[in-house]
Parts: sequence; structure tokens; C-alpha cells
Amino acid sequence: GLLEIVDAKSKRISSYDKSGGNADRIQFKKGETAVLADIKGAGIIKHIWITISSKDSMARRNLVLRMYWDGQKHPSVEAPIGDFFGQGWGEKYNYMSLPLASAPKEGNALVCYFPMPFGDGARIMVENQGPEDVDAFYYYIDYEEHASIPDDKPRFHAWYNQELTEPEGDVENEWAIFGKYDKNKSDSANYLFCECEGKGHFVGVNYYVQNPGPVWYGEGDDMFLIDGEKWPGSLHGTGSEDYFNQSWCPDEVYCHPYFGTAYAPGRNNCDARFGWIGKTHCYRFHIEDPVRFTKSLRASIEHGHANVLTLNMASVAYWYQTLPSKKFPKLPSAKKRQPMQEAVSYTH
Repeated sequence: GLLEIVDAKSKRISSYDKSGGNADRIQFKKGETAVLADIKGAGIIKHIWITISSKDSMARRNLVLRMYWDGQKHPSVEAPIGDFFGQGWGEKYNYMSLPLASAPKEGNALVCYFPMPFGDGARIMVENQGPEDVDAFYYYIDYEEHASIPDDKPRFHAWYNQELTEPEGDVENEWAIFGKYDKNKSDSANYLFCECEGKGHFVGVNYYVQNPGPVWYGEGDDMFLIDGEKWPGSLHGTGSEDYFNQSWCPDEVYCHPYFGTAYAPGRNNCDARFGWIGKTHCYRFHIEDPVRFTKSLRASIEHGHANVLTLNMASVAYWYQTLPSKKFPKLPSAKKRQPMQEAVSYTH
């Protein structure tokens, strides 16, 4: 805290021009991986700032951010760089929360304040999986150098997942528009946003939904199964917007430090019967109410009540846990990470 004197040294790694000039950037070609930081010893990363210039309009989905702690061979953080910082679908837009932000001009500045401790080295890398070179990549990584960091201090993790969901029944349905549908007494068909093993606490999620249809997508309950427990689990929600601390089918931008909707299609742009078509980005950070686990955590959400909707979903989950951590599933290819063509509604 600010009222505590800490025995540490403040350090920074940045893209500043080592010649003393003003070319304060790095460049890397398509297919290359840039090592932003390779820190020895113990410390805590306190702040990251990045801005990017590339001819690739999808650079935020095509650049993959990875972080490694304490010599672990597989990453503890792996996500497209835009999705990690809070920008979905490769787009740029302003967004504000306590730990993450995308700041002006026009969402070009990517900011992170999640503390990231390490005891024996830290590596931060960005792989360019896109079709164009990165012409300019500017960054700060501010950290504290400590004499030691205990092994039992949990390490920061973040994982990107995506899925084009399918309805569990024969047809898409919601609010029983097309008849009755089954009740859901399992999380097996839910959209998964976190599955980890170890001891730690879950601290939040950025949640990106591309909805191709006119039906409200947010009837899905969130479900947290802790330490291998069976359904319904210790934390079971009542609807997607409820988990994100909102209510009554919201479709407007609202940014609180801990939760909100950073991107919404806006029902005023079309016939009210065809609301919710398009892209929505919600976020929820458990800063005051972390979800504790001692062995494992499985966190998921229904895609429509009882998983009845086709939705193009993506997410980045954030948590802290002790090492070693579970290896992530293989990241979908850059081609598979591209957003789908936007649905269009017609009115008469």
C-alpha cells in the first residue's frame, strides 16, 4: 500500500530508443516473436502499457501475448493481445475498469494494472500470427525488483477461449418462443471460460458475444464448480446480465471499475423486435469477492437458458494460483480466431 515502505527497487523495461533518439518502438515481422521482457530473479510486475501500429486491421486478434513465470515451460498467460486488455474481435474502442483499460486516442492505448509476482524470472512475449509486419510497437513494463518472492504467493494467469455454440435441442429457442425446452441440471454443455488446477483465486473475465439472431442472449446462468464438486456447485447464478451486475436485458455501454458493458450493438439502431443482434462485450472483476479454490476450479456459463442458442463466444479469464499450473489447450489458429460476418436486420 501507499502507506507502507517496501524494500524493493522500481524498474522499467520499455521500447525507448537506446540511441537517445525518438524512435521509441520495436518492430517485428509476420511470423516473428518479440521478447518484451526477460527478467531475472524475483519481483512483481506492477503496470503494463502498449500501443501498436500495423497495417493488419486484425492485429489485436492476430498478436498473441504470452507470459511465463519461474521457468515454467508453458505459459501462464496466453491470449490475443486485444482480448487480454479488453477489446474484442480485433476492434479498437475505449474501455475502463480498475485492472484493465483501453484508453484514448480511440482505444489505442492498452493498459494493465494486475500485479504479477515471480520468484525466479519472468518472460513476456508477443507472437505475430498476422499477415502483416508490426511497424511500431511501443510499450512500458514497470516492475519491482525484490530480494525474493515466496513460492506460495500465487502467480497471475489468463486464458483465452472461444466457441461457436450450438443449441442442445433441435432448434434454437429462448423464453419458450418455439415451445418448451428441457431444464438444465449440468454444466457439461456450457460455454467454458476457466478450468484450472492448483490453489488460488479467480479474479475476473472479459466476455465477448457475437449474436447472429434477434433473441436476447443473456438468459445463461453462470456456474462455478470448486475443487471438483458436482452441479450445482458453490456459486450458481440466475442469468448472464445478473452475473455482470446488470439487469433486464441491457444493451448500452456502462463502465464501472469492477463490471460493465464496454461494447453494445444498441437496440435504437434497428426495429425493437430485432434487438441484441451483433457484438457485446461484458466484464466482471472479482476484486472484492475473489472466488477461492484449493484444488481446482471450473467456471462456465450457459449460452441461453439450458444452452439453447447459437452464439459466437470468446473470453479471457483471469486468476491467481500456485505453480505448477495446468497446460492450456492449444490456442485456435489466427484464421479460426477471426470474427464472423455481422448479421444484419431488415425492417419494413
